[in-house]
Amino acid sequence: MRREVETSLSRVAYQHTLNSPVICAGIGVHSGTRARMVMRPAPVGTGLVFYRTDMAAPEAIPAHGENVSEVQLGTTLINQAGQTVATVEHFLAACAGVGLDNLIVEIQGPEVPIMDGSAAVFCDLFRQAGLKRQPAYRRRIRVLEPIEVREGVKWARLSPSEDNVLTLRAKIEFKSEAIGTQQMALRLAPGQFAADIAFARTFGFSRDVETLKAMGLARGGSLDNAVVIDGDVILNPEGLRSEDEFIRHKLLDAIGDLMLAGGPIAGSYEAHQPGHAMNNKLVRALLARGDAWAWETDQSVEAESWAAEAVLG
Repeated sequence: MRREVETSLSRVAYQHTLNSPVICAGIGVHSGTRARMVMRPAPVGTGLVFYRTDMAAPEAIPAHGENVSEVQLGTTLINQAGQTVATVEHFLAACAGVGLDNLIVEIQGPEVPIMDGSAAVFCDLFRQAGLKRQPAYRRRIRVLEPIEVREGVKWARLSPSEDNVLTLRAKIEFKSEAIGTQQMALRLAPGQFAADIAFARTFGFSRDVETLKAMGLARGGSLDNAVVIDGDVILNPEGLRSEDEFIRHKLLDAIGDLMLAGGPIAGSYEAHQPGHAMNNKLVRALLARGDAWAWETDQSVEAESWAAEAVLG
């Protein structure tokens, strides 16, 4: 396997899609509605696009920050026809993490299945299908000027970096002793997402469950698809997958939310108490500043690779 990985590194930053379709099904964590997703290979330049096949006339719902309609405990996309797809962040994080550029996602249901609350299932499905290199260079967004957004004690920032991949650093602070203060830095290099981030599950507090359900949220949530905290105690019988699973999941969410900029970002992301609302605010601020970023491609086969074998490891 190591020889295959090393050989693949010469394939560089080309666009990738799936070798073959993959299917998954499950319930939405907020709607409680069962959904079925078919992920299909797509041509160069398609991007990541959803279609609500449970609707009479499904229209494209591109995964783009300007199409975000809701950011409360998840990211919801909407198209001009008013068709929506909710809780896309874990799926988009998996796409970003393994280097998928072009994909058609046909979904029967209003919300991406939560699966086990992480992005691991999506990474496994992509690994099974395999990634296909396409005859076009990957476009990445090069951050040229710092962009920062704030809301009270919360803030998020994108800054220029000489690296060709996204680097992330975030910190969270909770009064619950089950979480406390956690911080983590990550360079989103090939293989890092699947190894270090994909397994981290979403989390919430038991005290909020009834309130959320009254708001039409968390109707499909359970100990099978979320880490649930009661005061200072983890209620899941199996415990945590890592002591810092909470900050790892926050980075997972950020990776998915930043993918809504329209492509992989070459720059540095830093945040304190990050969340979907802050991440989307940051993406919108970046897109609104045409002088703060530029599209970039590699023109040399010696550049750093996002080749499928290396990424999926």
